[in-house]
Amino acid sequence: MPFDLADEQRLIQETAAQFADKRLAPNAAKWDEEKIFPVDVLTELAQLGFAAIYAREEHGGSGLTRLDAALIFEQLSRGCVSTAAYLSIHNMVTWMVDTYGSEEQRSKWVPELAVMGRLGSYCLTEPGSGSDAAALKTKAVRDGEDFILNGTKAFISGGGGSTEFFIVMVRTGDDSPKGISAIVVEGGAPGLSFGAQEKKLGWNSQPTAQVIFEDCRVPAANLLGAEGQGFKIAMSGLDGGRINIGACSLGGAQAALDATIAYVKDREQFGQAIAKFQNTQFKIADMATHLDAARLMIYRAAESLDHKSPEATKHAAMAKRFATDVGWDIVDDALQLHGGYGYLKDYPVERILRDLRVHRILEGTNEVMRMIVARDVLGR
Repeated sequence: MPFDLADEQRLIQETAAQFADKRLAPNAAKWDEEKIFPVDVLTELAQLGFAAIYAREEHGGSGLTRLDAALIFEQLSRGCVSTAAYLSIHNMVTWMVDTYGSEEQRSKWVPELAVMGRLGSYCLTEPGSGSDAAALKTKAVRDGEDFILNGTKAFISGGGGSTEFFIVMVRTGDDSPKGISAIVVEGGAPGLSFGAQEKKLGWNSQPTAQVIFEDCRVPAANLLGAEGQGFKIAMSGLDGGRINIGACSLGGAQAALDATIAYVKDREQFGQAIAKFQNTQFKIADMATHLDAARLMIYRAAESLDHKSPEATKHAAMAKRFATDVGWDIVDDALQLHGGYGYLKDYPVERILRDLRVHRILEGTNEVMRMIVARDVLGR
């Protein structure tokens, strides 16, 4: 793949970077501390075309590539990892409707999602099924012109009434993956409710709650794709989701590295800036090198997905595992180099550390990423 970006990609990257510097970074600490979901700022991002990045232009999407998306999420995460990560989930929801929806569904829902007239949530995980997503229990039973849903989804970003549009994976058939379908549940549906807000280590600028369905009545016309296609739809979204969350780790790690470079140049010990110590220099060099390697892997995975490479799933799993592990290590080293100050909320490093930790769990744990890679390598 080319090691240089096209002029248009650099413009996209610069636009996202400027927004992160002006609108995200100055507010990220307050959003985290006060648990504010910045819907107004997300709407501004939608005006830039960042709510439907790789949806087709026909119904208001931006028609950009997965590599473009990775550039956007990386730069936005320099300002606020948590907010950028929610935006990546909303984009996956928009893409699923645009890719698998009927023409009627696409024309109805994509324009709303593209401007964030509705905020989207993706409902796959359940209290009893995390990595084993195919074991989900939420059921949808046909009742005339409707489906009746019963079950609970867990760890849903945007859950709690903030979002108005849910793509829900439900069981409409047998206990196999082929018995799973995808159904859109719109806000205000009878029988839709939410659990209490989860108290989290990080990602505090976005709400997280259980989404509960109790005889929830949804029009059968809200079935996304064909009945029994839900697991395929869910899995098809994960390659891109893994690249996006890896890109968010890149941005968070870059912000921590930038803050650390400034700190070690300014902080003095034993009569000189700690940047002058060889141990500090070696650590900074390793952090920068590992971050660059992770960035190349994320970009390569995005290119693979854009070109529909048969190795895209493996590349996405490799990149997600590596970028999220490396991102965590870089921020941990950044905190160490800040010394005691890194542990204080007056500095951004501790917040970035908390926000990045979950990236090694969601979109498939990094242990599952290793399983995917091993299955591909050993199967040859």
